[in-house]
Amino acid sequence: MRQRRAPRDEGAGTEGAVKPAVSPKALAVRWLARREYSRAELAERLRRRGATADDVERALDELAAAGYLSDARYAQAVVAQRAGRYGRRAIVHALKERGIAAADADAALAPLAGTDELADARALWQRRFGTAPADDRERARQVRFLQSRGYGLSVALSVVRGAARADEDPDT
Repeated sequence: MRQRRAPRDEGAGTEGAVKPAVSPKALAVRWLARREYSRAELAERLRRRGATADDVERALDELAAAGYLSDARYAQAVVAQRAGRYGRRAIVHALKERGIAAADADAALAPLAGTDELADARALWQRRFGTAPADDRERARQVRFLQSRGYGLSVALSVVRGAARADEDPDT
């Protein structure tokens, strides 16, 4: 049987004690210990916490100089996570949305330059659906899925039509 604890007297012994404010740099380090963030994301989070623009910039500059904060490293992590599951267009959009500079984004996307987007879309389609659409409604759903993952309409239609052709004529 569980016993209940007596309620704590919040005011006892804490008169005049003020909880110290956490510095923007300490907050940013805490967040970066969990996962990578872009500079723009960290700046936005710190501003929402009430830090001044000067304090935010100073803290982020110190973290970047120490090597804890890197937009290039963050861009590489995003590309590595999304490659094969999303099209190039969706990855580029995600990087822009997070405030990554074009030079850092291009450097992170360089390994994807040699990949065949149509083959990636086919592989994704195969993992998700595996069978050709039975009717127009299902075909539209499959095309929308591929488009939502950042593949163009022409690529999505090619994948779905190719699957339908392969299903009709298994000899090719």
